[in-house]
Amino acid sequence: MLTALGTAGWMLLMSGFASAGDFGVTEENERYTVDTGAGLVFRVLRSNGDIDSIRWKGMELRGRKTSHIASGLGSKGTMVELSRKDDMAVITLKTDSTNGVVEDLTHYYIVRKGENTIYMATHAEKQPRVGELRWIARLKREPFSRIPEPSDVAGNTGAVESQDVFRMPDRTTRSKYYGNQQAKDLSIRGVGGEGIGAFIVYGNRESSSGGPFFRDIQNQSGSELEVYNYMNSGHLQTEPRRSGVLYGPYALCFTDGSAPEYPDMDFVSKLNLKGMVPSDQRGAVHVEDIDGMDERFPYMVAFSNADAQYWAEVRKGEAMCEGMKPGKYEMVIFKGELVVHRDEIVVSAKGTLVIPSIRIDEDPSTDEPVWRIGDWDGTPLEFRNGSKLSLMHPSDPRMEDWMEDNFTVGEDKAANFPACQWAKVNGSREIHFKLSADQLKAHTIRIGITTAHSGGRPKIHVNDWSARNPGPSSQPQSRGMTIGSYRGNNVTYRFDVPAEAFVEGINTVTIWPISGQQARDFLSPGYAFDCLDMLPAGTAN
Repeated sequence: MLTALGTAGWMLLMSGFASAGDFGVTEENERYTVDTGAGLVFRVLRSNGDIDSIRWKGMELRGRKTSHIASGLGSKGTMVELSRKDDMAVITLKTDSTNGVVEDLTHYYIVRKGENTIYMATHAEKQPRVGELRWIARLKREPFSRIPEPSDVAGNTGAVESQDVFRMPDRTTRSKYYGNQQAKDLSIRGVGGEGIGAFIVYGNRESSSGGPFFRDIQNQSGSELEVYNYMNSGHLQTEPRRSGVLYGPYALCFTDGSAPEYPDMDFVSKLNLKGMVPSDQRGAVHVEDIDGMDERFPYMVAFSNADAQYWAEVRKGEAMCEGMKPGKYEMVIFKGELVVHRDEIVVSAKGTLVIPSIRIDEDPSTDEPVWRIGDWDGTPLEFRNGSKLSLMHPSDPRMEDWMEDNFTVGEDKAANFPACQWAKVNGSREIHFKLSADQLKAHTIRIGITTAHSGGRPKIHVNDWSARNPGPSSQPQSRGMTIGSYRGNNVTYRFDVPAEAFVEGINTVTIWPISGQQARDFLSPGYAFDCLDMLPAGTAN
């Protein structure tokens, strides 16, 4: 049998390699049994690479189903190989063109002596036929008492939407889509209990897509537990998935209950895995000064191309991003979650690109408005219910009324304005504002959105004047605001309103969603707001 990594000195482990309680791998006809020598013993099926048993200090943790990449690779066109070097063992899964789940996928399980951690990495030459790439640990529920509540659907009374969003006895809502972290915050997350913890270490997200604010599924709990590392999916995907790249390393850690310290996974870069770019062949970018920032908001510099994505927080006007694959990147600066600067840069291996100074040049907040509702920050978080969108369904009783009274400039705050608008829920909103006689001029009304569903886009009336119907924006094909995310593609609609549309005194702007599509309630055409304002004509960027 060929070794998994092709590295000299690696040997196939034969039956009887290790005695119980010692580090090693035992080879049997149907499976490999891996013993870390420190409390974790797990088995890998030789037919398809599934993990069919996980024992922690003698306690079996496997649920009804096996743990696996995708939803399991199946046995046709799947090869499982085993290699060892010193105090490390590697089991490699490979698929060929006859595999019915995914062609040309390579997945690694890596174990080191004395560590209760299954290190993993996945090279995906092509996308799985189900349209998403994920690792799933499927575990018994009984040993675990600390479980993320927004995704714990045990005891639900039935589906609210699409058999994946559920209503609980107290009428609140839960789903695997709720309570998930943004990519920039992914570090370690899992479930715990008395003397037992199972945690995913997410590793770098360079091969995933969607940027720093993207959310995807991390947990689902019912009669059993599912702990996920979603590497890509079709859930509000804002950019193409990356293929022909290595995802990871990432890891599944077992503990005595508390979250583990972040493990050093740099050793994986030295294992000659398929698609691995060693750390000593990577570069960095150092932005020394960013001018034009608003101190009320966090800023981030992000980089992306067809092979990788990276980001770094801006601190005291500068940012440093390390460990980047060499290549040409689009560089953007985010104010909150809104792009306010774009550029192109080139990263070289073993080098640091130094950018002495950048001037922010795309911030719509720098325009002086007649009135403004909310902030140009790329999010609806300051609006009514905005901070709850990632935690629950819009129909949840913990949400405030979406049909709150109309908005009066100068009297109401942004928190009185709805974060989202749907044709069949709160489909007509009015904004009232005063103009003096010398303000009866042409103006531009801007409505910024962060995502849209079913082709929804805002149409406006100003008093008796009606704007032309705008076209739909380019958005991910997904439910969006009902599955825990407001993050799509930020788009600003501009309406040029003539002077004769306005009157001295109280004016009314009416906004409602339009679309050629139809649906009910919170699946009807709609969008999430970023900001709304009105400027004198000719002054908008």
